[in-house]
Amino acid sequence: MKKKIVILLFIILSGLQFTDAVAQQRFPKPEFESGHTQPPTIMPEARAAILEYLDIFVLLASLSFVTWLVLKKRSRIGVFWMSVFSIAYFGFFREGCVCSVGSLQNIVLAIFNPDYHIPFSVIIFFTAPLIFSLFYGRTFCAAVCPLGAIQDFFLLRPVNMKSWLQSVLGLIPYIYLGLSILYAATSTDFIICRYDPFIGIFRLNATFMMFALGGAFLLISMFIGRPYCRFLCPYGVLLNLTSRLSKKHLSITPAACIQCRLCEDSCPFGAIDKPVQAKEVVSRRSIIKRYSWLILIIPVLMFIGGWTAASFHETLAKVNPKVRLASIILENPEV
Repeated sequence: MKKKIVILLFIILSGLQFTDAVAQQRFPKPEFESGHTQPPTIMPEARAAILEYLDIFVLLASLSFVTWLVLKKRSRIGVFWMSVFSIAYFGFFREGCVCSVGSLQNIVLAIFNPDYHIPFSVIIFFTAPLIFSLFYGRTFCAAVCPLGAIQDFFLLRPVNMKSWLQSVLGLIPYIYLGLSILYAATSTDFIICRYDPFIGIFRLNATFMMFALGGAFLLISMFIGRPYCRFLCPYGVLLNLTSRLSKKHLSITPAACIQCRLCEDSCPFGAIDKPVQAKEVVSRRSIIKRYSWLILIIPVLMFIGGWTAASFHETLAKVNPKVRLASIILENPEV
């Protein structure tokens, strides 16, 4: 029995050596005339588990502390210093990873790909802000998210935007959310992380285009409060939906409101609900007119959306590396 096992092991080892020799003949190492030698492959070491739990602890502690500052203490100074801490820790120290905004893609990939192993810290970073927003509103956005905090530091002279323009731009996060889910579900790409405008600033190693994109957002944020958060962030869509169910929100002493209307333009993000008088009964004619316009506009929007998707489907598909490689081969058959 032992001899059979030894013979079997010998055959297996011989087969592996033969396979390696054949592979070396089919794919020989390149020879450089300049004398350059290939550096040895270096595998990065796995991050210590204690640091992963440290990130989780810091996230939960930050969420709890900011929630207390916003709802109980009502301290703008405290929120400011908490923003500084978030930029320093979650931004530059952790280099923007793990990020609650980008964790959305990991969750989607884990749902559609059972072979994908999702880290425990990613699950916490995705669910914890949503749970807090479900009970206390979007306190994560107030000072814990480094993407929003870094924009606040550049806000110098905010200007008010037209309500219709905010409504139109507010549709972009929903489109971005749909694309990020589609690309993650098909294992194509993590477009949120790839096109994060601030990750290159936190890591100090981005390409020129990504630095330019981040700089453009920071330049815009000098006049428009948090443009990325309001008009692009896909994770903000989920926070917006869960926060609507929250019973505790930051309020401006509604019991003492005297209708002075001084608060209407005080928020650079347009987050303050303006005080209104008792709601008037809308006439039947106005309702019919409004729905008539919707009946006419919705088919037009559907046509525009379908035409846009049909026109750019090839460009969007090339985000997948396999599709991109196939297109290169088709365009250059001699390669």
